[in-house]
Amino acid sequence: MSRTRTERLVNLVICLLSTRRFLTAAQIAATVPGYEHDPDDAKDHEAFQRKFERDKAELRELGVPLETGTASVFDAEPGYRIAPRAYALPDIPLEPDEAAAVGIAARLWQHAGLAAAASSGLAKLRAAGIDVDPQATLGLEPMVTVDPAFAPLTAAARDRREVSFDYRVPDRDAPTRRRLQPWGVVCWRGRWYVVGHDLDRAATRCFRLSRVVGTVRATGEPGAYEPPVGVDLISHVARWSGPVERTGRATVLATPGRAAGLRRWAVECQAGPDGDRLVLPYADADYLAGQIVGYGPDVRVLEPPEVREAVIQRLKEVAARHDELATAGGAR
Repeated sequence: MSRTRTERLVNLVICLLSTRRFLTAAQIAATVPGYEHDPDDAKDHEAFQRKFERDKAELRELGVPLETGTASVFDAEPGYRIAPRAYALPDIPLEPDEAAAVGIAARLWQHAGLAAAASSGLAKLRAAGIDVDPQATLGLEPMVTVDPAFAPLTAAARDRREVSFDYRVPDRDAPTRRRLQPWGVVCWRGRWYVVGHDLDRAATRCFRLSRVVGTVRATGEPGAYEPPVGVDLISHVARWSGPVERTGRATVLATPGRAAGLRRWAVECQAGPDGDRLVLPYADADYLAGQIVGYGPDVRVLEPPEVREAVIQRLKEVAARHDELATAGGAR
């Protein structure tokens, strides 16, 4: 969604929240910036109507309770409003750093495939008068990546639809077909998992999304099942994955007084003229790289090569993402 359209939608929400009456399309066009047009020009008016219809559909998809009705029995044209009781948020006092964190989170979820939820949250916060700028902290942005199976599995869990997919395990050459009633998707130790009821095994199972092969297919009707009440998905994944054996050792060079999180992780710390050498136990080079990248130039990997290469790859991904954002921003 472009910045101009986002601003127009926020202004539309503010307008419809600010009145108890149903406002007609003509009244909205005269009030909300971005809808200016000549109603006597047939083409210009038709363009406005298309834009307004798209915006109404967008608001409803974002969960905005848009009501339709008339101000009186004598009105022939329908009007629109948003009931504050159905849309209101509790008071949310955000400090500048907290508002920046919300902006970062929204960008992360947009990259991860939950753009609609992120847009809905930002629209509600802005309509409530809270200034949240998702572009304010470029350069301080951690990156969240998800597997291709993430979007269809989260959608299936939301809609309570059974799915089927091919799944590969390390000790087998060929993937096997699995049928699942997904309860939810969670992240555990840097990996994404889906938890649900395995129909073929009649038991609770967890599946790592990175091992899903090919397309996830929805095979059941929406609302076909209900997950257990109060189910703790993380606990299921933790029991299934077992304890992590951190047999690897990585040596990093940290700026004195910085990278407190890694210092707590370290099993050895030795001060030197060029910085502090930390020895970090690890089980997964990619996961460790994700932690190290968050400290920016304050941490440099000395060894082993697999961790250093994983960090370089993460930095390349960050650079590529910022290039995409810069290109998208320049095209608006």
